[in-house]
Amino acid sequence: MTATRGTRALLGALFLATATVAAWLLWLGWDTRYTVDEQTGATSGPYEPWQVIGCVLTLVLLAALAGTRLSPWLVAPVMAVAFTAAWSWRAASTDDSGLWVVGGTLVLLGMAAGSIAVSFLARRFAQRRAGRPG
Repeated sequence: MTATRGTRALLGALFLATATVAAWLLWLGWDTRYTVDEQTGATSGPYEPWQVIGCVLTLVLLAALAGTRLSPWLVAPVMAVAFTAAWSWRAASTDDSGLWVVGGTLVLLGMAAGSIAVSFLARRFAQRRAGRPG
């Protein structure tokens, strides 16, 4: 039995959404601890730079792989919504000020821009390697 194009796109989108949320859980979802500098009283966190770098690199890899198999116009909203939902779920549960909405908006815009750019570049690269015009 051959899967239709729509079925493959749906299954690909579901897998991509799951992998995107898994990237958030793997790199960022477990860390809720803030660090306070004893000298200045400045608070930072909860993420360390290595966590964010690892998460970004994982998301870039996911967007690139997905862009070679799915339309970038599908990759971008799936990744942006999935990651933003995961991030916002945690942020909303720990923020009393309501500023998580601003952060969530920035995460959504950044994820959309990054995933569309990476998936389009990956699609173009894969087409050129296959000898098809971009």
